[in-house]
Amino acid sequence: MGVAAIPINTKRRIIGALFATQGLISAAQIASFTVMPLAAVQLTGSEATAGWPSTLTLLGRAAGAYSVGWLMSRTGRRLGLALGYLTAALGFFLSALAIVVGSFALLCLGSIFVGLGRASSDMSRYAAADVELPARKARVIGLVVFSSVIGAIAGPLLVAPSGAMAESRDFNAYVGPNILSVGLALICFAIVELLLRPDPMSFARASISKVAAHAEAATGRSVRVILRARPVQVAVASLVIGQLVMTLLMVITPLYMTHEAHNLQEISWVIMAHTIGMFGLSALTGRMVEKVGAYAVILLGALVLALSAIFTPLAGEVWSLAVALFLLGLGWNLTFVAGSALLTVGLSPGEETRIQGATDTLVALASGVGSFSTGFVFAYGGITAVSIMGLALTLAFGVMAVIAGQRKQLASG
Repeated sequence: MGVAAIPINTKRRIIGALFATQGLISAAQIASFTVMPLAAVQLTGSEATAGWPSTLTLLGRAAGAYSVGWLMSRTGRRLGLALGYLTAALGFFLSALAIVVGSFALLCLGSIFVGLGRASSDMSRYAAADVELPARKARVIGLVVFSSVIGAIAGPLLVAPSGAMAESRDFNAYVGPNILSVGLALICFAIVELLLRPDPMSFARASISKVAAHAEAATGRSVRVILRARPVQVAVASLVIGQLVMTLLMVITPLYMTHEAHNLQEISWVIMAHTIGMFGLSALTGRMVEKVGAYAVILLGALVLALSAIFTPLAGEVWSLAVALFLLGLGWNLTFVAGSALLTVGLSPGEETRIQGATDTLVALASGVGSFSTGFVFAYGGITAVSIMGLALTLAFGVMAVIAGQRKQLASG
């Protein structure tokens, strides 16, 4: 059965399941992430280890993304997602156990498993695209990305009550959010196993075999060969550069604000504005891709990122920083959703999963590079230097997007 023949109830069930699981696992990840730096410092007695859990989670995500894509290309989406949620549950459990027994090494191991699980859950947006017609893929990708708003709101709200519950049972407060995250990850596993049937990729494979048999024959192309295609290059650059620029500016903003004598409450408002920009308009971004095309939305995203990079060092008040960081999140959203949509065009299902996994690996590495380098750049030249770096990357990418879009228009004309 091809995509066009999927019963509407089946399509809604699959997309709804992916929306729910992405929202739940996002809440789990954020709840755990909130306490992990504190747990690391408590276990080691050194603030220098505060960033270790998040760094190891990032490395686990980078290491797992390509393998998940490879697995999905051979077995479908359901198995890859299910194993990912089980892996995340194991990671959260090991993190909780580490706090109980006082083992920093075990905490690090748990962080790696959480990252491996994240690599799988990130592929949910592509699983949703598998059950939609080409003209509507961007819309469902945006919808699944939008579900992360649930995590952005619920995750932090769940930390205090879950911590209090742990303390009421004579456990460390930091155990609570991790045990809660175990439960949320297992719920995601159950949803995938029960509701993600038939496997979303089975519909995509059936559609490809009917309308483009030659594409199925090309499934064996390597990632290196696939990357030679201009649309793929633009999509990958959109995802990677958008992530890198966003991370450069976002990570350093709290430190910059403390230098400007802003308090924690003001910093939290700015980060909240940034989070809303990242996820709040995702559904609209998907519809915009449908209306004007992925290339136009990617270029718009580059322009918004550039505007944020220019505005951030000029913003001194809380409201202006909130606007600058909202624009940063929005620019990321435009490049992320449109870039993801572009990676679903013109490729066979097997090719899609491999290049999607490889791209998510690069996105995770971009986050690592941004997080690692922004402190050094800030120490050298302040927020202005960080913004100039972000602006230069964005402008270079924007030129590439313009050239690629013009070539596409000439080819179609």
